[in-house]
Formats: sequence, structure tokens, C-alpha cells
Amino acid sequence: MKTIPQLITERILILDGAMGTMIQQYNLTEEDFRGNRFTDIPGQMKGNNDLLCLTRPDVIQDIHRKYLEAGADIIETNTFSSTIISMADYHVEEYVDEINRAAVKLAREVADEYTAKTPDKPRFVAGSVGPTNKTASISPDVNNPALRGVTYNELVEAYYQQMRVLLQGGVDAILIETIFDTLNAKAAIFAAEQAMEETGIKVPLMLSVTVSDVGGRTLSGQTLDAFLASVQHANIFSIGLNCSFGARQLKPFLEQLAARAPYYISAYPNAGLPNSLGLYDQTPQEMALQVKEYITEGLINIIGGCCGTTDAYIAEYPALVKDAVPHIPVGKPDSLWLSGLELLEVKPEMNFVNIGERCNVAGSRKFLRLIQEKKYEEALSIARKQVEDGALIIDVNMDDGLLDAKEEMTTFLNLIASEPDIARVPVMIDSSKWEVITAGLECLQGKSIVNSISLKEGEEKFLSYARAIKQYGAAVVVMAFDEKGQADTFDRKIEICGRAYRLLVDKVAFNPNDIIFDPNVLAVATGIEEHNNYAVDFIQTVGWIKKNLPGARISGGISNLSFSFRGNNYIREAMHAVFLYHAIQQGLDMGIVNPATAVLYTDIPEDVLVKIEDVVLNRRSDAAERLIELAESLKTTTADTNQAVKQDAWRTENVEERLKYALVKGIGDYLENDIAEALPLYNKAVDIIEGPLMAGMNKVGELFGEGKMFLPQVVKTARTMKKAVSILQPVIESEKQEGTISAGKVLLATVKGDVHDIGKNIVSVVMACNGYEIIDLGVMVPAETIVQRAIEEKVDMIGLSGLITPSLEEMVHVAVELKRAGLSVPLLIGGATTSKLHTALKIAPAYNAPVVYLKDASQNAVVASKLMHADSKEQFVRELEEEYKNIQKKGTPQSDLVSLEEAQENKLKLF
Repeated sequence: MKTIPQLITERILILDGAMGTMIQQYNLTEEDFRGNRFTDIPGQMKGNNDLLCLTRPDVIQDIHRKYLEAGADIIETNTFSSTIISMADYHVEEYVDEINRAAVKLAREVADEYTAKTPDKPRFVAGSVGPTNKTASISPDVNNPALRGVTYNELVEAYYQQMRVLLQGGVDAILIETIFDTLNAKAAIFAAEQAMEETGIKVPLMLSVTVSDVGGRTLSGQTLDAFLASVQHANIFSIGLNCSFGARQLKPFLEQLAARAPYYISAYPNAGLPNSLGLYDQTPQEMALQVKEYITEGLINIIGGCCGTTDAYIAEYPALVKDAVPHIPVGKPDSLWLSGLELLEVKPEMNFVNIGERCNVAGSRKFLRLIQEKKYEEALSIARKQVEDGALIIDVNMDDGLLDAKEEMTTFLNLIASEPDIARVPVMIDSSKWEVITAGLECLQGKSIVNSISLKEGEEKFLSYARAIKQYGAAVVVMAFDEKGQADTFDRKIEICGRAYRLLVDKVAFNPNDIIFDPNVLAVATGIEEHNNYAVDFIQTVGWIKKNLPGARISGGISNLSFSFRGNNYIREAMHAVFLYHAIQQGLDMGIVNPATAVLYTDIPEDVLVKIEDVVLNRRSDAAERLIELAESLKTTTADTNQAVKQDAWRTENVEERLKYALVKGIGDYLENDIAEALPLYNKAVDIIEGPLMAGMNKVGELFGEGKMFLPQVVKTARTMKKAVSILQPVIESEKQEGTISAGKVLLATVKGDVHDIGKNIVSVVMACNGYEIIDLGVMVPAETIVQRAIEEKVDMIGLSGLITPSLEEMVHVAVELKRAGLSVPLLIGGATTSKLHTALKIAPAYNAPVVYLKDASQNAVVASKLMHADSKEQFVRELEEEYKNIQKKGTPQSDLVSLEEAQENKLKLF
């Protein structure tokens, strides 16, 4: 008889429908639920559906039989709430083993009965594991955000108890369903792996998520992409969506999952949305029409029903899935996936990932004091400021002799979870104590990084830590230490990193993309000759790892480099800028640095740069002495004075140069005065945006592409641009009122999956100033919303923006949906990762109207004007089509649609 994994590649499998909805049809009483055994237990028992496995097994088997008659291939055990946590509400937690055992027996008997009747259509039993009635990521007390109603270990214990019985009872799969909190799901996955290991019974592990809002997030706040990162460590068979909404409303999220998840896909939606009485009005035939889209578009492998569905709904499916082609899972990502509430995909084109260093009691006296004094609100503000300044990961370290590090790590991470603006980024759990690391891992629903493990205690300890980290679902930093000590030379660094890599990959089956080496950034210019080559050794090691250890990333604690110059912040920051410039060229992926660092590589005066590079690159025997002399002379005048002199110098330039400089450096202090001075020099306020401000942003893009500027600094410039635009906005609005008629109606949106909008906002301002009526839908806008609003508003054109690589696919999807809806308004495409090449090869062929790639905001109004006038439009479209045909003839491999160089060049393009 074929198994589920064998059949899943041949045809779409049918799952059963709702158990609760079917039970309601039997009009059972309190006495039915209690039976003879539970008459004396306090409270109401009606509604405890799982208990019916003991008190009314005839009803449960009858429901199973009806679903199998309707055509189901897989039926679920009636065990959704059969854990000690959920059953405690009914005071029957001591009967959990018995309930689960009885539930499997009931389902197994009926499934085997139907398999015997038609051996060519085997029937299967999935053990249903619900989320419990508690959440590990959200406090039950609004006044105490660090409190939790259940711990990770309590969940693991409860899930393990249930799953062990389900496996021993003979289920064909474990289905962890209605996931609303990823931390609960991670505990369930941990328990499932433990139960399978200890029982020796391995079955497919199926996950099903429920999204709680139209943005496609779980109740605990994660996006679906972030959820995928959080669970990618597990041996998952299928992943899908259930409950949430009706089939139509669920479809966009199912499309997103099918496009990103390297697993088989399941879906079992509700029977439409409930009415005001909480009932489901959608008929089986109506739901079948909507589900048919899942099937014809190749989105699913398993289809069933949730709330409101009965055997009548499932009976519609056999005809729909007959001869249908199942979904083919996408390949596993060849990149490092991390997540908080949102996904962070670490790819080469990111240039450098900044890890915020200030939430570290060992490195920040202020943070230590706040933790010691239990001033958690202020401590959280440090984390928030780092994210605002551009940190993509937050490093948290509580190792201090006077702190209970385990308790403080737990408290602080729980508090972070209650702050969405902080929790959206991944966390690096930084500790030398294993119990602190595990405590941190048990708090985070996202995919975090453990910092760190090493070979200093030997291979056995190293492998045990690595296996545990993998089971928790985290990436790991491996320090270049072994039994002999810290690696300081190039040869020692590559020896240890190479050995650790082979152990992790070959013996633990660790995903190479989840391995991050820290080859030790050590202090230079210490006066000790052996230290002079430390920076060079690190940089060379970075290049070696990239060539010889596929998939592995490299990180480092950058501030260690300049330890000899503590007290001289200017020299220290300049040394970091130089070191990062050279290390990133070799492939350095990330580093723990201050996100608010002010010194850019291009800021450093030539004489200072030479002396610092002499030290970092070990180019002269007297390099350290020369830099120390320089540092002393700077200290005499003070770095602050030098900075002030330099700042005063740029203030003497003309206003255009001052505005441009302010943008590049992210200085917002003088914007009010400089813009007031500039306004009389320009015909319109928008000309200031298109002139000096855009020139500044273009310079930022150039420096970023050359590796001379890093993401935190770029974020700072974007905030400065936003401030400048807000200052100009009232003037722009007053000028706009002087206009007479609208030049056209334009819909703007940052596509789903992307939260960046600075470029789109500038486009909005520029076009509004040129007389266009703007409908700005904001960020993270689903395709169906764009289509719907475009139709409702009868827009003349649509502008799509996106900054990250997944936006490219989403733009194609939007074009397909617009075409499907019968729209033919022009599409304007822009954003950091977009290109004329991708637009011509991927977006334009998917649509039936002009699709125009725009390099920056200044082009939008010009192109829009051409598209709004019949005479100019005809010629413009003809030339555009000819250009795209030439590009399409040349073609390009899929993997080269956006090259690394192009992606870097595009990073700062606006819209």
C-alpha cells in the first residue's frame, strides 16, 4: 500500500472537514459529553469535543465515516485540544493519554475499513495537534508584558505526552494545526522530533498556520515569510493554512506560501466568513468554485475544510482534484534566513548586515546600569534606537557577575516581544553560559542567532551544543577557538574554521547557510609586533572561508580592532570604517558595530586614511607609532573640535551644496534654514527635491554601491530626506492649490512583502506637484487590494515600488492579477532591486499594457505626461516595445536577472 509521501507526488490528497461543525449537527447534551464517568467533575463539559472519544465514540466514528464516504483520503483524530494544558480548563487533564489513545483507535478502525474496501485508494489518519489555549509569545496581563501564561518547556512536555500516544496508536502523520503563535509551534516541533526519536516511529510532520489579519500575519505578529524562517530547521513534510478566512480571502496568502515554502502545500479554509450570528452561509458549491482556483493554479497538494465545512463540502472535492496536477514545491533557499516578526534574508547584495551592539551589559555601562536598576523601559529604548539607526539584528548579552543572566535574558527578550518596532528584527543571543543561551532560545518565536559556540571544550561538547541549537531552530556563530586556544594567525583561523565546518555539516547535518564564523577581530597597533598582522589575517580568512566553506557567513566584533585607541572615538570609528571597507570586499557578511557610527570611509582625510590603512593592512613596520602620534595630535585639539571645524567648513558652501551634503551625511539640524534660503532660488518647491536633495541621494547610492557606506548610514540619510520633504510639504500644497485641473489619477503602492516607502513618498510629492491626483496605498499592499482600488478609483496609471528582491516576484504577480481583472492602465515600476532588464523580461510579458521602468523619482512626471496624451503615448509605447524586444532577444539566465553589481547600484534609487 502506498504511503502519504508516495501519493502526494501523484495526486492532490483530500483532507476531511471540520469536526466541531459536524458534532453540532448531533445536538448533543451535557449528559452526552459527561457520560457515566464524568458526572462528578465540576463545571460545564459540553463543548469539550475531544472527550466524546470516551463518552460518545459512536458519534466520532460516524463523523469519520461520513468524511471517508465523501471522498477524504486523510481523516484527523479528534484530539485538537487533547493536551494537559487545554484539558485543565475542564479538569480532565489526567485523562489525556486515554483520550488520545481512544481517538487514534476510532479513526484507525474506520480508515482501515475503507482501505480494505478499496485498496487502490488507501485512507490515512493524521494526529491532530492544536495550538493549546495559551500563547508563549504574548503576556496574559496587559500591565506586565514580560509575563507568560505558559513556558516553552511546559508546552514541550504537554505536546510530547500527546504525540507519544498518537504515534504509538498508529497515526500516519502528525498535523500541528491552527498555529497562531510560532513559539508554540516550535515547541510542538521540538516535542514531535523528541517523540519520534524515542518511540522509533517516524511519520510526516505537517504544519498549518492561521493568519489573523488582512496583512497576513499570525496572531503573535509574524509574517508568513518570517514563520517559514522560524521553522525551516525541522524535517517538515507539508505546510499550509487553515481557518483564518474563507477560500477567496485565504488565496493571496496561500499564493505567498506556495511561492516561498520548499514543502508540499495544504489548505483547509473556512466555509466563507461567518455572518453576524457566527454562522457560515456559504454553500458547498460556492466554496468549491473558490477552491477550484487553488487547484487549477497549482497551489496545493492537500485540500480540506475548516470551520463551517461538513461532509457535503468535502464531497465536492473529488471531482475538482481528478486529473489535477499537484503543486511542485520550490527549492530550499540558498541563503541565510533569520526572522523576528519579519524575515531577514541575508544575501550577497545586502553588502553588510549591521548587528546592534548596545544591548550588551559587557559593552555598555549605561545598559548594564539600566538592567541592574530594573529600568526596562529605558533599556528597551536603547534597542529601539538601534533598530531606528539601521541595526538589522539586535545583540543581547546579560553576562555580568552581579546579574542573574538567565532571568534577565528571559525578561528582556519577553519585553522585546511586546514591542513590534523592535521585535520585527532577529535577535542574537549572546552569552558564554549555555543555560542563558537555552533560556533565550525558549523565548523567541523568530529564528535567532546563538553567539557563540567553539571547539575549546572539545568536539563532543561542540557537537552536543550544535545539535541542540539546530533542534531549537537557530543559526550559530562559531568562534575560532579550539582546545589549544584562540586562533590569531591566518593558518590557525582557517584550520579551526575548516574543522568546525566539517563537523557541523557532516556530523550534525547543520544547514551551511546557518553557520556564521567569527574568526576573531583582534586589536592592532598594540605595540606588540605579533599583533601587527591581525587585521590582515582576519581579512584573508574572510576570503578563504568564502572560497572553501560554501554557504557559511562571516561576522566579527568590529570594535575589538581599535581597542588600543579607546578614548579617541574619531580614530576608532575611522579604523572601523577602513577595516570594514576591506573586509567587506573579501566577503564579510555582518558585524557587531554601533549603528550610529558617524565616520564614513570617504570622510577620512587623505593623510589620516594613509596612516590608518598602513596599520590595518600592515604596510609599514612603524605604522603603529605613526598612527599613535596622529591620535595624540588629534587628542590635543580633540576630535570634537576637528569635527566642528569640518562641519563649519561645509556650512560656508552655497545652499545647494549644503543641502546635498546634509543628505549624504544625514544631518537634519540645518534643514529648516537651508530650505528657507533655497526656496526663492527655485520656481517651485518640488525643484529643490529634484535638484540638490536628489543629487544627495544619488551620491548616497554611489557610495553604498562602492562599499564606502553601510546600511545604517543609508537609513540615516533616508530619514533626513523624509524630514526635508516634510518641511517642503506645506509649500508644495500651497503651490498645488494654484493649479486648475488634475493631470491624471495615479495609484501608488509598495508591493506586498516590502515595508520601504521613502522612494514612493518622494514620487508622490513630485507627481502631485505636477498636477496628478495621488492615491497612495502605503506599504505591504497585496495584489488584490491594488486591483480592487485601481478599478474603484478608475486610475490612469499604477506605480509599483519595492526595495527588496522578493518584490520583483510580487510585481510580476501584480501584473498577472491586473491582466486577469481586465485592466490595461500603464504600470510604472521602480525601487532599489528593480531594473530595466527584469522589467522587460519578467513584468512586461505578464501584462497587456505599457510597463515602464523608472530609474528615479525625477522621471515619473515626464513619463506620466507622455502616457496621458494620445499623440506622445503612441510613439513612446512603440519605442518602449522596440527596446524591450531587443532586450528579450538577447535574453539572460534567470539567476542573472539582477546581478550583484546592479543590485548594489540600484539600492538607493528612489522609486
